Amino acid sequence: MADEFKNVVKLKLEKDMIFSCDMGDMKVEECYIDETNVHEADMWGPNPTRLLASAVLGCLSASFIFCLKKRDYNLDDFEAEAELVGGRNEKGYLRVKEINVKLNPKTDDEEIRRRMQKCLKIFEQYCTVTQSVREGIKVNVNVEI
Repeated sequence: MADEFKNVVKLKLEKDMIFSCDMGDMKVEECYIDETNVHEADMWGPNPTRLLASAVLGCLSASFIFCLKKRDYNLDDFEAEAELVGGRNEKGYLRVKEINVKLNPKTDDEEIRRRMQKCLKIFEQYCTVTQSVREGIKVNVNVEI
């Protein structure tokens, strides 16, 4: 497959259930994943469910903006929000049940508003993360002991 791509990310245990992130070729300063479930003010970084919601939100936002930029349209402002809803499944395990996304593009330009209507019909199809999550992602796990 010509369009296949691979990215490698790594984690290193810092303490408890706090991991430092290595994003491979991408230089990111002080990236942590914190699953200690302590008070949010004391966390070193987001937990995995917040990262999942952020990934979906970031991808959808970028896809929408990309659609506008294809015609060189710029917004006056843009905000977005994702609400992740979790709960226990029938076996009692915590699972992500849904992610509710709200995009709030702002413009007073009628031409851009018309373009936004066209983007609404197609932008989700270009969001790699959202469509992958919706379809289910094969995850292979290998524990090297």
